[in-house]
Amino acid sequence: MKKILFIALALLTFSFVSSTKESIHQFTVKDIDGDNFAFSSLKGKKVMVVNTASKCGLTPQYEKLEALYQKYKDQGFVIVGFPANNFMSQEPGTDAEIKSFCLKNYGVSFPMMSKISVKGKDMSNVYHFLTEKGRNGLEDSSVKWNFQKYLIDEAGHLIKVISPKTQPNDPEIISWIEGIK
Repeated sequence: MKKILFIALALLTFSFVSSTKESIHQFTVKDIDGDNFAFSSLKGKKVMVVNTASKCGLTPQYEKLEALYQKYKDQGFVIVGFPANNFMSQEPGTDAEIKSFCLKNYGVSFPMMSKISVKGKDMSNVYHFLTEKGRNGLEDSSVKWNFQKYLIDEAGHLIKVISPKTQPNDPEIISWIEGIK
C-alpha cells in the first residue's frame, strides 16, 4: 500500500511540475509590419528564435539563417527573428528600415518581428519566457549578444540556448533540426 501511495504521489508531483512549464505558443507579438503574430500558429514545428541587429559584427549570420530557413522550412522548421537594440545601439533603425535592410542585403524571408528589448527593465514577455527557468522549465540564461539562438521543440518548449557566435549551420543545430540524436 505504501508503495502504491508513493508511486501515486510521485506521478502527481511530476504532472504538477511538468504542467507549470510554459510554452512559447502562449505568446502573440507584433511582426515587423505591425500585424499580430501568434506563436500558436507554429504548433508542431521546430522553431529557432534569434535576436538580430543590422550593425553588428555578427550581422552576416542573416545569410546563413536565411539559407537554413530555405533548406528546412518545408520540413517543419521556422526561424523567428527579433530585432533588438540592446547591445551598443547596433539596431537603431525603425521596423521599416530593418525590414528593408534585411530584404535588400540578405533576402530574409523568415518571419521577422517588430523591434523589442531582449534584456533589462523593458524586456519583452517572450524573452522573459526564454531566459527564466521558472517559465521555460529548462534553464535561466541571459542574452549575451546579438544573434543568440533559442531552440524550441514542436510543443513550444525550450530545448537549448545557443551562443551568439555559433553559426546557424553548426552541426549541433542541423542535427537537432533533422532529429538526429
